[in-house]
Amino acid sequence: MKILLVDDEVELVSAMAERLGYRGLDADWAENGEDALKMAGETDYAVAVLDMKMPRMGGLELQEKLVARHPGMRFIFLSGHGSEADFKAGRAAGCNYLIKPIQLEDLVDMIREVAGEDAQ
Repeated sequence: MKILLVDDEVELVSAMAERLGYRGLDADWAENGEDALKMAGETDYAVAVLDMKMPRMGGLELQEKLVARHPGMRFIFLSGHGSEADFKAGRAAGCNYLIKPIQLEDLVDMIREVAGEDAQ
């Protein structure tokens, strides 16, 4: 299963991808929405984990563009702010939502859940 991680905090997103790899998940990462769209055009991702607040293109806008191109892709939103409005927007889009800082095992479990796999 391929995972796409998108967050403008490069150190965080690259470390997250590496650690997901240790858990048996194949994760690529992008630091912005434009790069993520390009990557999604070249690779079939099962799940995208998107930061809500990013420069130029936030997570909600990116999710709308990705779902238009890949209707079967599943989404998890991350937010360092954890506002009620962000939570409601993510849930309204049919997505799961985690507040930073996240625990890796919580993310792994949620990825497997949204992808329809049993958590391991």
